[in-house]
Amino acid sequence: MAKHGHPSARKSKKGPTVGSGGQGRQKLEGRGPTPKAEDRSWHPAGKRKAAKERLEAAKTRGGKRPNTSSSTSGGPRSAKKSGDTEVVSGRNSVLEALRARIPAVSLTMAVRIEMDDRVKEALALATKRGIPILEVTRPEIDRLTGDSVHQGIALSVPPYEYAHPDDLLEAAAKRNEPALIIALDGITDPRNLGAIIRSTAAFGGHGVIVPQRRSVGVTASAWKTSAGAAARTPVAMAANLTQTLKALKQQGVFVLGLDGDGDVSLPGLELAEQPIVIVVGSEGKGLSRLVAETCDAIVSIPISEATESLNAGIAASVTLYEVARRRASA
Repeated sequence: MAKHGHPSARKSKKGPTVGSGGQGRQKLEGRGPTPKAEDRSWHPAGKRKAAKERLEAAKTRGGKRPNTSSSTSGGPRSAKKSGDTEVVSGRNSVLEALRARIPAVSLTMAVRIEMDDRVKEALALATKRGIPILEVTRPEIDRLTGDSVHQGIALSVPPYEYAHPDDLLEAAAKRNEPALIIALDGITDPRNLGAIIRSTAAFGGHGVIVPQRRSVGVTASAWKTSAGAAARTPVAMAANLTQTLKALKQQGVFVLGLDGDGDVSLPGLELAEQPIVIVVGSEGKGLSRLVAETCDAIVSIPISEATESLNAGIAASVTLYEVARRRASA
């Protein structure tokens, strides 16, 4: 007669083993019903509820921000520099950089360079701005530019001095306006950064935040694309973007992430008149998981089904415009 094992036994190649049986059921007792979606902090419904509660609290305060004495990054308030001096090489690139009034340390030219209209204009612009002009041998300018195509001319650009994230809140307070800040999450194209800086300035934003790692910085290319806006719109650097966003939330700022699958449509954005930071993710990966979990709401831009997605710079511009429009009509 066949022997039967324990009712909860699980058969295996090694033979029957005793399972958890009633022990598992006992552990499940007392947990109660599953919490509602709005009671789960990580769920979109829970985030909307938390954001609504913070919005009501903000209205109770009369729109005033709470104490901003705490720092958003824990670091020093002094400006940070981006690193080593950048070298812009080639006649067209150098001339465009000078026309865009990119800050420069010196203009370097090869001995007996062929003088065309571009070189002459570059010399005139550098002289007018008081930029030192250095004449060196070909091997020396080769070393300076890392053997890139320089056509006998190069422009040395100093490291960019970044603002502190708290400076952007202070800029908004000085203008007696609710903060409007753009934060970048994984944006690596300097032209996107330049376009976003330009749009931030155009629509009354108070600055841009870039992460210290895995993100583009303010290069000569970004400065040039900004069409001069980089000279008047501060860019702050965050040692840790997620922690900086959490600190901003503690200071009364609402964090909105942009994503095609957002739970809030841009035309229905109720938080536009509040202090906000808009987080723009990369075109390929979008928002990183930790940043998305930190957001009070994920906002989507309605677009035609024939269009797969929007460029990061364009998405930021559209959102900034809508926020500026709603604030102007409030």
